[in-house]
Amino acid sequence: MTGNGVIQLNNVSVTYGQNRVLDSIDFYLDTGEFCYVIGKTGAGKSSFLKLLYCDVKPDKGMIRVADYDVANLADKKVPYLRRRIGVVFQDFQLLPDRNVFENVSFALRVTGHKKRFIKHRVLEVLGLVGLSHKRNSMPDDLSGGEKQRVVIARALANEPRLLLADEPTGNLDPDASSSIMELLQQINNRGMAVLMVTHDYETIRKFPKRTVQIENGSLNDIKVL
Repeated sequence: MTGNGVIQLNNVSVTYGQNRVLDSIDFYLDTGEFCYVIGKTGAGKSSFLKLLYCDVKPDKGMIRVADYDVANLADKKVPYLRRRIGVVFQDFQLLPDRNVFENVSFALRVTGHKKRFIKHRVLEVLGLVGLSHKRNSMPDDLSGGEKQRVVIARALANEPRLLLADEPTGNLDPDASSSIMELLQQINNRGMAVLMVTHDYETIRKFPKRTVQIENGSLNDIKVL
């Protein structure tokens, strides 16, 4: 640990009813680090991610994300935390009645940026993900890989410190999956921390990075062979 990590959890537990999903876990993600999170369905991967953007509160423990004390964060401060975190979903969650530019700009308009800045930033992130030429296209006209690139561009719009990717290749064919992984690595190489939930062991083998497993309420670093 270097002391300036983007995520730090100490002795964190989450319980739903009688089911303790996460049991006194510790986790640290350094600035600029890339880490996979694996585990069986129902193991607690979604709860783990939701802790980080304050959609789930822990029963106990300390959580710091992007310099915010998440476990004790007041509701009015949650939107400020979420501006520091980009989230990429498996099912895209694009607005079907708005084109690519409008889908990405939405993330900036809700935070009150001026039109000139929004235009510049949207074109910048669309260029980063290789979709400048698709800025006027509608979501239904895009391939699955292109949709996921739009989602990544939207997640990057507010220049977050951390990118959370929840099964970003889960709905994609192998070629599109590899393309998205290469893009995530490029983003990580620019200095952004990436935490990615996946069931795809082949992706981990092809793009090896630190990997942690959630199992029986515990979280531990593992090696995927």
